[in-house]
Amino acid sequence: MSENVPSPALALEDRKSGTGGTPGGDAAPGSRRRSTSMGVLASRYGLLVAFLVTILVFSLARPHSFPTWRNTQSILTLAAPSLIMAVGLTVVLVMQDFDLSIGAMIGLGSGAAMDFMVKNGIGTVPMILIVLAIAIGAGLLNGYMVAFLGGSSFIITLAMGTVLTGVEYAMTNQDTVYSGFSSSFTAIGQNNFLGLNLQIWIALVIGIIIWVLLDRSEIGRYMYAIGGNSEAARLSGVRVRILRVLGFVIVAITAAIVGLLLTAQAGSYAPNVGGSYLLPAFAAVFLGAAVFRPGEFNVLGTLVGVLFLGVIQTGLTMLDLQTYLINLVQGGILITAVLVSRLGQRQA
Repeated sequence: MSENVPSPALALEDRKSGTGGTPGGDAAPGSRRRSTSMGVLASRYGLLVAFLVTILVFSLARPHSFPTWRNTQSILTLAAPSLIMAVGLTVVLVMQDFDLSIGAMIGLGSGAAMDFMVKNGIGTVPMILIVLAIAIGAGLLNGYMVAFLGGSSFIITLAMGTVLTGVEYAMTNQDTVYSGFSSSFTAIGQNNFLGLNLQIWIALVIGIIIWVLLDRSEIGRYMYAIGGNSEAARLSGVRVRILRVLGFVIVAITAAIVGLLLTAQAGSYAPNVGGSYLLPAFAAVFLGAAVFRPGEFNVLGTLVGVLFLGVIQTGLTMLDLQTYLINLVQGGILITAVLVSRLGQRQA
């Protein structure tokens, strides 16, 4: 039955309460339609409008430095690792799972790159393949414990994050390393292509792949079905446990890629580099769920969320505000943007 067709019981209830378009109703049908239309627009595009307004405000406040191509390049380069991490996390959240081990996986990817390349002399391509294999193993382990053994994704991945950090420290001895990386590896994070840092192109390719997976493939439809009602999806023949494991593997791979890119960009390694990426990744994905398809995690919304956070961070830094003021303003802007979108969704 189509979702747009009201049931007879609901129609009868509307007529009794005077809200079904009869002369005794409280509001004219045209008024209700206009109200609904405005609510839908607010819920879908409220955050996007807030994003554009934020860009305008920073552009007016710093007209000679913020609205420039150089600053745009800087924002995009800053946002590239966050976008990779956030779109990977979107896959897991679509199925109503959590992965709190992503920060530790970023750190392990970075630490493993240093250990294999600097301490053991392994070349760029073999090193990258080994790091990705480690990520796949961690994702499989997370997915198996959650999907097959019934563990809570919140608790399991939180504990796995501690394990991965321990592995990182064991491999690196918590040393900070500033040299020894091959030029072919650092070029991945430092070189430009068509005027943009290579990280931006890598993030774009990964974003497109995951967008196609979630929005244009049968697997993606199954993943959304699992997030809506996993038991109903299972009874419909969807291989729920396999797809949940796949989600954890994808997010682990994206985290490892971020670790590799951060190390390549800096040409150095520092312990636990991924800790600062955990909360921003979740913030970007949840912000993205308040735009385009309100209440539903989606890749395009995640992209807006990542760019929004990047613009806020860069703009507030350019205003030379003290750190505590940056935190207050950034948090306030995010809360306001989400609440505006949520209020619009309620009106829809």
